[in-house]
Amino acid sequence: MKVAVLSPVAWRTPPRHYGPWEQVASNIAEGLIRLGIDVTLFATGDSITAGKLSAICDTGYEEDRGQDAKVLECLHISNLVERAAEFDIIHNNFDFLPLTYSGLIKTPVITTIHGFSSPKIIPVFKKYNSIGHYVSISNADRSPELDYIATVYNGLNTDDFKFNEKPGDYLLYFGRIHADKGTAEAIEIAKKSMRKLLIAGIIQDENYFKEKIEPQLNSQIEYIGPAGPKKRNELLGKATALLHPINFNEPFGMSVAEAMLCGTPVIAFNKGSMPELIKDKKTGFLVKNVEEAVKAVDRLNSIARLECYNWAVSQFSREKMADDYLKLYRQILDSSGH
Repeated sequence: MKVAVLSPVAWRTPPRHYGPWEQVASNIAEGLIRLGIDVTLFATGDSITAGKLSAICDTGYEEDRGQDAKVLECLHISNLVERAAEFDIIHNNFDFLPLTYSGLIKTPVITTIHGFSSPKIIPVFKKYNSIGHYVSISNADRSPELDYIATVYNGLNTDDFKFNEKPGDYLLYFGRIHADKGTAEAIEIAKKSMRKLLIAGIIQDENYFKEKIEPQLNSQIEYIGPAGPKKRNELLGKATALLHPINFNEPFGMSVAEAMLCGTPVIAFNKGSMPELIKDKKTGFLVKNVEEAVKAVDRLNSIARLECYNWAVSQFSREKMADDYLKLYRQILDSSGH
């Protein structure tokens, strides 16, 4: 079987620090390669893969701002579509735009929907309902207007994470600095708990950072910038808990799975996919607000870190995700007579 995996071209695949869609596309590609599948990854030229790489740009448009994002996206998608006949199946991890080509080619396209940036994009998905082969990354993140063939949870390379039985004494916020992700709420939880908080992530909203976050930084509340893979493992593993007080219905939440792979429990606001990722009172706590989160901090000793690790390995491994997708590919190819 020959599979084309289409990744975005905002960041490198896999990303150096931020780039969740690129990370998942990488994990899909490398997981399939380990299963003996012939994979071509369509991504930036500096991307890393054990398979074949096809690229129309050297670096992503977020890493080289001199490039035009829309132009790169058009060149990137057309590069794959013009080679569609070379593949048995195309795995789209690049949102709705590639779907507009899908009716013009014979190769089936499976699309992982990594969330909806806006309800305004749903008409494109809806148009291709009958041929789209849509996969959700959580049951919570489904549009009632779309037809899905499965939910496949994002899978991580478990070798990248080390189980830590004995954490340090700090709480961790790990993610982009944005109101949606609840950076300010994490600070409030830490202050009311009288615990140290480390904040790691890219600043996505400069005004939010300057107005809500920066004035509160001190020896107790510390911003340490973005964290790459090596630093991520150490930060997550040594944390007493990950604080994830999100203010939106998050489709998945990679840092939640990553934390548990290190044995670190997660205290999260009970929104979006969180009840699917976290076993309440077993691998963390699902809470409604800051006050409940503060109470959960006091109950962290009741969580067995090994249970966090075992749960995450069983649900969110790259191997499980690759197996799940391979079954879907075969199902699609069988039903389409390929």
